[in-house]
Amino acid sequence: MWQTMIVALIVAAALLHFSTRYLPAGARRAIVRGLVRCGLNEEKMAKVFKVAPGCGSGCGSCGSCDTPAPPPDAPGGGDSKQRVILMQVRR
Repeated sequence: MWQTMIVALIVAAALLHFSTRYLPAGARRAIVRGLVRCGLNEEKMAKVFKVAPGCGSGCGSCGSCDTPAPPPDAPGGGDSKQRVILMQVRR
């Protein structure tokens, strides 16, 4: 019986480590939102899962919407219809 409980704790710890490190950010935010709905503290869960608290709620606190537009003279930005592909030649 003790062996089963110890193995269950090890598997739970491994799952938590995998969830906090290797899952995509969108999946981690979804997990945090689900845990917050269950009554857990959002700030602590966001810190554990390494995401910004309140991200995805539309409140603007995560800063994901504040990405600046590329300048018009930059390749691929602005009103330019041309597509520029930068290549590095190795010799």
